[in-house]
Amino acid sequence: TTSRRLADRKIERFEKNITKRGAVPETVVKKGDDYPVGPLLLGFFVFVVIGSSLFQIIRTATGGGL
Repeated sequence: TTSRRLADRKIERFEKNITKRGAVPETVVKKGDDYPVGPLLLGFFVFVVIGSSLFQIIRTATGGGL
């Protein structure tokens, strides 16, 4: 019957998907080389952290560290 053929086709597609699990193509897998933040934002963060620490050292050395 028609409904049995449709059911068999659905089962076949389902089983085909089950056997394909874990077989992801190499291009789809995300590479771990990319940074979560951009290099510009990272440079700005380093500039702020190092700049503020240098400013604090200079301020403490001149006697205004209170």
